[in-house]
Amino acid sequence: MSDLKMSPFVKWAGGKTQLLDKLRKRAPRSFGTYYEPFIGGGAFLLDFQPERAVINDVNEQLLNIYAQLKADAEAVIAAVNAFDAVPCDKEYYLSLRRAYNEKIVSRRLDAECAALMIWLNKHCFNGLYRVNTKGLFNVPYNNRREGSSIDADNLRAIGRYLREENVEIRQGDFEAACATAKAGDFVYFDSPYVPVSQTANFTDYTKDGFSYEDHCRLAELFGRLDKKGVYLMLSNHNVPLVHELYQGFAIEEIDVRRSINRDASKRVGREVIITNFDR
Repeated sequence: MSDLKMSPFVKWAGGKTQLLDKLRKRAPRSFGTYYEPFIGGGAFLLDFQPERAVINDVNEQLLNIYAQLKADAEAVIAAVNAFDAVPCDKEYYLSLRRAYNEKIVSRRLDAECAALMIWLNKHCFNGLYRVNTKGLFNVPYNNRREGSSIDADNLRAIGRYLREENVEIRQGDFEAACATAKAGDFVYFDSPYVPVSQTANFTDYTKDGFSYEDHCRLAELFGRLDKKGVYLMLSNHNVPLVHELYQGFAIEEIDVRRSINRDASKRVGREVIITNFDR
């Protein structure tokens, strides 16, 4: 295991920073390759720092950041610093958003594209990542005018970890990402969460979203990997559907903070950590 100090380079919905201690305590003591099919901001990966890992996400632009940091973190840092050097206002924000969307359309997955996504994440409303039906980023400006958009040393550390440890970066469906998982490997699933109410929408970080059928498919994959002898851990909202889908596995309920709710009395919620092994 590495001992670098690292944290996510973007704010990402469903980030696991507040659950890190709980996740680490419940992880298996030894395992083969670590898999994280929904890598997102990578909070657990960067804290846990496994020596062999496969990370995956459906978001191509997000994975490009990991790839670019692995290849040349200094190029990403220089590009973000160049964006930061210009005084920011709404017009400037929209111009960089257009530049980023042009990258998406042309699929130019380079260091500048990675830098644009990081910069926009720091200057968009509430750090959201949302795209329209065409897959174009459409989150409005948050009125931030100054300040650094990155911790350069953090990006360098992430790049070093990705290079020096055996970390494979994949992009695509979560089932395909786990196709090579074998007995003794460890998979942590942090998929988009099941809505906490019937009126809530399923998470939509990509233009295709993550549906009820996808949650059922994930549960079926969980069962198949369990039969193969893979160590499994999954986090989700504490809702009846999750208990139904993962019946028979160890389901532990935990308290979490909900910082986005306007009503302070509703800022404590319940989540679950599901495992198929005894720690």
